[in-house]
Amino acid sequence: MNSVLEFKGISKYFPGVKALDNICFKAYGGEVLAFLGENGAGKSTLLKVLNGDYQPTKGEYLLDGVQKHFHSPHEAIQEGISVIYQERQILLELSVAENIYLGRMPSNRFGVIDTGKANKMAAEIIRDFGLPIQPTTKVKDLSIAYQQMVEIMKAYSRENLKVICFDEPTASLSDAEIDCLFEVIQKLKEQGKIIIYVSHRMKEIQQIADKVAIFKDGHYIDTVVTKEVPEQQLIKMMVGRDLGDIFNNLDREKEIGDVLLDVRNVSSDYVKEVSFTLHKGEVLGFSGLVGAGRTEVMRAIIGADKRKTGEIFLEGKKIENRSPKEAMDNGIVLVPEDRKMQGILSNLSVSGNINIALMDQNANRLGIINPVKENEAADKGICDFKVKTPSPDKKIVELSGGNQQKCIVARGIATNPKVLILDEPTKGIDVGAKSEFYNMICQFAKQGLGVILISSELPEVIGLSDRIIVMKSLRISGEVMREEATEDRLLQLGMMGEDTHEQPEE
Repeated sequence: MNSVLEFKGISKYFPGVKALDNICFKAYGGEVLAFLGENGAGKSTLLKVLNGDYQPTKGEYLLDGVQKHFHSPHEAIQEGISVIYQERQILLELSVAENIYLGRMPSNRFGVIDTGKANKMAAEIIRDFGLPIQPTTKVKDLSIAYQQMVEIMKAYSRENLKVICFDEPTASLSDAEIDCLFEVIQKLKEQGKIIIYVSHRMKEIQQIADKVAIFKDGHYIDTVVTKEVPEQQLIKMMVGRDLGDIFNNLDREKEIGDVLLDVRNVSSDYVKEVSFTLHKGEVLGFSGLVGAGRTEVMRAIIGADKRKTGEIFLEGKKIENRSPKEAMDNGIVLVPEDRKMQGILSNLSVSGNINIALMDQNANRLGIINPVKENEAADKGICDFKVKTPSPDKKIVELSGGNQQKCIVARGIATNPKVLILDEPTKGIDVGAKSEFYNMICQFAKQGLGVILISSELPEVIGLSDRIIVMKSLRISGEVMREEATEDRLLQLGMMGEDTHEQPEE
């Protein structure tokens, strides 16, 4: 008999926020139940209650009819519940095998940790996942995508696993890695595990989920059979309105201006001889598979990675950008892909995160910060970007992912940039918030900014960009205008390129 997980009247209140309100429903073993809702709807909060990260204000949860109450994630794990969050919970200095078996490393008959056995066991799991990594590799040396897969393998390896919850697991994964993950989920489903899958990618939900539980503003709305409800109806239930065709309804810049940014022959340890131009009022998309070098190009441009060759011109003037601070002073701002590690300052408030880039502007000639200016900047950022927060003093980690992302963009825009680089700006963001971001991006372009958009979602990069540059193997493999762009064309350039010198092996 398969397991049953039941939530009965779960409520969770924070100061000024009712995150969950009387949540009642069941999840069954042998099924994939997707959680669908806008950022802030309560999906991740409910997982944190289940995992013992948060204690419910009211209500209870039961596993196979037995009431549970976990005071920590460790207690949840002991009972067979694993939650894999968007924010990675791994130790970068340890190896893949050490992360997978952290806290339960095998030992020999003398009680000494048997690293060789751990490596062998990890190798079998890596083989199940079909990944080109080694058990002995330090996690810090892996890409973000593979770090995420290590997180998933850690949960997969637990013998007592009954419930496994995925919170935006594919945000950093390539299509091939997603296919591999879905195969693993299928195995878990066949084993009768309870699988909860949180995602904002409707295509994935249609592909992997048997049922969908819909949340809105901290309330549970309904559970429906995925195949019985059209996608547009799911979205309407989630956001309370019909979004229509998001991309066709955008207010785009009609006339692209002169060349704003001219990148010539830029190389670093991670990219090779990249050249391109960006115009005023243009949204320039960067597409390609994970590891193709898209992010690395931007890091070289802003000075986060040292350039080996190449020149950068902004409005015809040569600039150096020896550091991200110098790039920002020159008018180039990057909103990074990894919100947790490179974007937010988790110990600061919403106001602190918006103002961290404005310390020079907010200080007098003696270097003393003017709190009035800080309050004005925070209020403006919150208002302009519709950040949902009860107060500018709210800790940013207590906001939803979408609202954290809005704060990071607000910080960048507050510096009055000429070039705004957005690296996977809608990763982990619901379809309603995506619509807001898409309109923001178009408004930035209409204001004369040059916008560079890196996105792994092909409909997004096609729907938003005026022109798309595709990368493969750390080089530019092609360029496509929006009118000519199709998913097949971008995939062809991303996988095959246009290099006529590459010949098939005999």
